[in-house]
Amino acid sequence: MIIFRYITREVLVNTFAVTAVLMLIISSARLIKYLADAAAGKLEAGAVLLVLFYRLPGFLELLLPLGLFLGILLAYGRFCLDSEMAVLKATGFSDHKLLRYAYGPTAVVVLLVMLLSLWLSPLGMHKAEELLAAQDARSELELVTPGRFLSQSAGQVTYAEAVDDDQLKQVFLSRRGNDGRPNILVAEAAERRLFPEAQQRFLVLLTGYRYDLRPGEAEVTRIRYSEYGVQLDEPELAAEIREVDAKPTMMLIESSNVRDRAALHWRLNLPVLTLIVTLLAVPLSYTNPRQGRFAKLIPSILLYLVYMAFLTTARSNVEVGASPLQLWAVHLLFIGVALNFIFLGTFWRTGFEYMQLTLRKAFRKAKA
Repeated sequence: MIIFRYITREVLVNTFAVTAVLMLIISSARLIKYLADAAAGKLEAGAVLLVLFYRLPGFLELLLPLGLFLGILLAYGRFCLDSEMAVLKATGFSDHKLLRYAYGPTAVVVLLVMLLSLWLSPLGMHKAEELLAAQDARSELELVTPGRFLSQSAGQVTYAEAVDDDQLKQVFLSRRGNDGRPNILVAEAAERRLFPEAQQRFLVLLTGYRYDLRPGEAEVTRIRYSEYGVQLDEPELAAEIREVDAKPTMMLIESSNVRDRAALHWRLNLPVLTLIVTLLAVPLSYTNPRQGRFAKLIPSILLYLVYMAFLTTARSNVEVGASPLQLWAVHLLFIGVALNFIFLGTFWRTGFEYMQLTLRKAFRKAKA
């Protein structure tokens, strides 16, 4: 029991440490994107951290299996490097017993992944989708900050000295006309008007001037107006969150839609993925102390990436009508790979060491 607790602690510490680092990298990249959206006026500054918080479960459900995989590789690799593995085997611990012990921390991670994939991640996606949709649906008047220039789509730049109720005061608007030439609109005020019968929205500028510019020429055309309407683009809802990923699991179970069924099988596959990566990680973690603890790290990560690539390809096929058995067939394939490593591990390690020795001899001869 002492050895079991020791192995569990080492694996979990490495798992959560690796997951935290990966989470920091992913969250930082996503935060930069949301900050850029906020700077462009697509998001309110106060919504940035809230959207990121809602997306965290979706990141974690994918990072935890990878964190467990690397955690086992690092923990068991250190046991080999510090000769703790040799001591364990000398006291009667077989490879199969060490594999069984690895499923203690694996059970904890599997429960977390199930909680995330079946409940928290869809809930977070739904909340994030609602928030991003609300941000996209905001009017241009709500996006404008008094005294600051706002860059919008199609190269349009808007400025207002003040915002009073539903009107902008002392408005400056730079845009390109239908002929592609830049024009500048200056107005004392501006307001948004809706035309439901035509399903169109306009920003109507009141009492001002329009300046038509011709690049490379000194001539400027000035037109005075009492009202001038600029058609506003229809808001685009957030495309980064797929609607199916935000649906509750129970809704997917009751649905007969192909994409819903693919999403359901994907959520069920993530806990299974976590179980199988343990089968792969334990035999791959055994290294010769002379090789160092990171000798098999890169090949193991490449194997994991191939595994995930097969799964995502299978999901894409299922979404267009293929049988969901494709996803489960990928798991069966890698169970076979894992069993091959477990029962033929000595053969593969000997072959790997022989190949390394042959390459070193060939390199020495070429150098001589």
